[in-house]
Formats: sequence, structure tokens, C-alpha cells
Amino acid sequence: MERGLSIAASGMIAEMARQDQIANDLANAVTPGYKSDRISVQSFGDLLVTDLATGQVAGSVVAGARAAEQVTDLRPNILKPSDEPLDMAISGEGYFAIQTDQGVRYTRNGQFQASAQGELVDAMGNQVLNQAGRPIRVAGDGTVPAADVGIFTVPNARKAGDSMFNGAATGRGEGEVRTGQLEMSRTDAARTVVQMMASLRAIEAGQKALTTIDESLGKSNQVGNLR
Repeated sequence: MERGLSIAASGMIAEMARQDQIANDLANAVTPGYKSDRISVQSFGDLLVTDLATGQVAGSVVAGARAAEQVTDLRPNILKPSDEPLDMAISGEGYFAIQTDQGVRYTRNGQFQASAQGELVDAMGNQVLNQAGRPIRVAGDGTVPAADVGIFTVPNARKAGDSMFNGAATGRGEGEVRTGQLEMSRTDAARTVVQMMASLRAIEAGQKALTTIDESLGKSNQVGNLR
């Protein structure tokens, strides 16, 4: 019975991790260049059951579930035209380079603007870099030539928050900068809502299992106290 409590609880914890991931995807359903995640739930492994009388293996039981790993879908998505000349998107592979207080970060979110100093910056005021790693000047007419914007290859890019990625660039990316366009979010809102509901049902099933096992343990204790 106690093992049943552990298995049910581990399954709920794994699904709660999925809920956090799904909620984050939904919150970024309209964030340009956002890359959705997927958390895989796996078994901890089986425990062998041994017959104490003979010492032989009698079978196995599942030890519980766990959130194994989080995988980010880094594939490029479709581009959408916008009315802003400083909006940019990468058609194909590659990342924009952004100079932050923590160092250079990379992103697919090309929703840029001009700073008070006339430099191309992101929504948080961080400088966008050219292929040489230097800030980019915005022209007097409020535009930036696509060729002035750097595109970088970043193998094994890892999420760093705010649509940013960590990693070490290894050269120029194969993509092409398109001005006046934005890459759409990788989150499919309708499908993600369905995944959230399925995960909620799994948590509810775990709660019911915990309640049932707890009630059974309570009744077994009552039976043990009968004279």
C-alpha cells in the first residue's frame, strides 16, 4: 500500500512539471520566435520482487514515474508580415545575437526597435549585434538593411529565459534576414490546451488513487485493532 502511495505521488509530481511547461508555452503562444518545449515522463524503473522462502525472483513492480527531460523544438517556423520596418525574422537556420548584461545571448525573436542613441535594440533595450559582434546603427529613415544584421549558428542552444538562448556561436547561420516580418511562435495554442486538460486528468487520477489507498490503509488499521 505504501508503495502505491509513492507511485501515485511521483506521477502527480511529474505531471505538475508538465503543467508548468505547458503553461509557459501557452503564455508565449503569440511571442515571436518562441520555441515550445516538451517534457517526457518515464518510469524510474522496475523493482524485482523476490520470494523470501526460495530466494527466486517472483516478478517486478513499477517504482514510480519521473519527468525525464525537457526538449525544445528549435525548428524554424513560418514568417508573418508586419507593419514595422525594424521587425526582422530569419528564414532558415540561425539566431540573432543580443548583447546583454550577462554576455551575448541569442534569439529568434526579431521584434526590434531604435534606441535613443540610434542603435538597433530588442524590447528590453539590449543591443542587436552585426556579424562582427558590434552594435547596429539605425538609418535616418528608421530602417536597417538586412545585410547589416548578424546571423549566427549556435549548436546545442539552451533556453535562458525571455526568448533568449545560451550557447557558443560557431560561425554565420545559413538563414536569411527578412525585414518587416516576424517568425511566429512554435506553440500551437489549441493543441497545447488539449495537452493541459489531459495532464490535469492525470493529476486528478493520481489524487483519487491517493485517497483510495489512504482510506484502505485506514480500514486495515481498524481491522488490526479489533479484538
